[in-house]
Amino acid sequence: MRLTLLDWAVIAAYFAINLGIGLWYRKRATGSTEEFFVSGRNVSWWLAGTSMVATTFAADTPLAVTGLVAAYGIAGNWLWWNMLLSSMLTVFFFARLWRRAGVLTDVEFAEIRYAGRPAAFLRGFRALYLGLPINCIILGWVNLAMVKILLIIFPDLTLQAIGIADPKISALAVVFGIMLVTALISTLSGLWGVLVTDLFQFVLKMGMVIVLAWFSVRAVGGMDALQVKLRAMDAARGGTGSILSFTPDVGSAWMPMIAFFVYLAVSWWATWYPGAEPGGGGFVAQRIFCAKDEKHSLLATLWFSVAHYAIRPWPWILTALASLVLYPTLADKESGFVKAMADPNVFPPALAGLMIAAFAAAYMSTVATQFNWGASYLVNDFYRRFLVRAASDRHYVRASQVATIILMLCSSVATYYQNSIAGAWKFLLAIGAGTGSVFILRWFWWRINAWSEVVAMAASFVVSLVLQFVVRLDSNDPTQFAWTVLITVACSTAAWLTATLLTPPEPRPTLLAFYRRVRPSAALWGPVAREAVEIEPRHDALQNLFDWAAGCLMIYLTLFGTGRLIFGQIRTGLALLAIAAVAAAALYWHLSRRDWRVLN
Repeated sequence: MRLTLLDWAVIAAYFAINLGIGLWYRKRATGSTEEFFVSGRNVSWWLAGTSMVATTFAADTPLAVTGLVAAYGIAGNWLWWNMLLSSMLTVFFFARLWRRAGVLTDVEFAEIRYAGRPAAFLRGFRALYLGLPINCIILGWVNLAMVKILLIIFPDLTLQAIGIADPKISALAVVFGIMLVTALISTLSGLWGVLVTDLFQFVLKMGMVIVLAWFSVRAVGGMDALQVKLRAMDAARGGTGSILSFTPDVGSAWMPMIAFFVYLAVSWWATWYPGAEPGGGGFVAQRIFCAKDEKHSLLATLWFSVAHYAIRPWPWILTALASLVLYPTLADKESGFVKAMADPNVFPPALAGLMIAAFAAAYMSTVATQFNWGASYLVNDFYRRFLVRAASDRHYVRASQVATIILMLCSSVATYYQNSIAGAWKFLLAIGAGTGSVFILRWFWWRINAWSEVVAMAASFVVSLVLQFVVRLDSNDPTQFAWTVLITVACSTAAWLTATLLTPPEPRPTLLAFYRRVRPSAALWGPVAREAVEIEPRHDALQNLFDWAAGCLMIYLTLFGTGRLIFGQIRTGLALLAIAAVAAAALYWHLSRRDWRVLN
């Protein structure tokens, strides 16, 4: 791809706007750790929700979706589509609880729910485990996506001026430079800068992937020609299953029913994954903490779910499908998305600068969040909690800026050793399998204690690694990956339940303080709820379940109805969208009658 002076001007303007936003919010964000990490808890739902969407729209996401579509057809997206069920749990069951908790990070939750040394250990361990290795794996695959993008756009990339001739090392160096700019903006402006740049970046990158999808389909010959050519590819491969199926066909070798069963019946509630944690957590919880109040926290997560699952997927999928036709012999299928972008026969060279800026936006929005989120763990939940307890807020803001630089350096090393984005996704899904049930029940069952979480995390990690590296179950094989998840969930659930029943419950004062502070549903807090007589018991589980079902129906039918319209199945598409509209109306009616008062 050859860039003109105008292209470079567009790219420079993009970076200048981001830097300007960072400088604008510098004074406001660096005054205290609460401003730096949760924007003073004064953010509107639309900004917090859009920031969640922008964060999950990383440079890696379209590439990973392309790889999934190439391997398993459209139905391969159930690897992440199933997480809507978990996301909607967060909307209606957990968002308000997280906001009431009033913590700075979700890891801090450990010491308001549990007591003593086990709680302190859990907080410190999760801060380091999630803040460093897990965060660096995530940053590593985001960096890997940018390296792939640069190597396709600029196949002869070298940095001879600084003595680097190897294209991959050169691409890594360029990514490091972009990451340095992102770290600078993040350390300057904290979460305020992240939120506002996310809004700007989301509009840019969403617009450009829609444009790319349109040109990609046109290059194939239009939507009808695309479907004809994909069906011919189905016939050439033989066997059962179609690339165009939204759900796996019976007997499909690409997406066997055991895998589909695991996605729909197990993964979404049993598996921890960044951005789709059962019970909420991570950067989603951080955006909940920064919302103005409980209503804004619920609406933010609802908007995120709608945009993430119903609005965004089809431009990615259409470009992925077109790339299969345009580049059938491409070895690295994930790179087909970028190849379409760099191909002058597909995408107009006149828009090259805007498209590169859009992918820089996709990259920077995620990296900025991971830096701020990871630094919040390392500083608030480890450094401040265990090492330096009585320093000024300004000292901790400076420590957060140092932690950001450490994360940047560690993630650069992680990038060098990663090869597949979808493979990294599956690795995290496997090692987090089995922990989800604890993260859900700790809100609703008084008997859960700190050892429940510790044992669940340890058992999931050990069992999944044994299955992957000793038993040699291959995560890239859908059937073997499904069995990895099922066995890990079974073993870890048995382990944490046993640990829970063999260890004493948390001290009654700790449980009472948590119940009074968070006010969860009283159903499984019987003995504690009876002592907290001044707290009006909440019995809203059925209301929340109705909203959850209506929300899931609305989003899934919007997703599939839109897909049917795109592929020319007008009647089916309109029927699905009509039912989605009914579900949306029911949800609006129910939410508008909710009591949003903060009760005792």
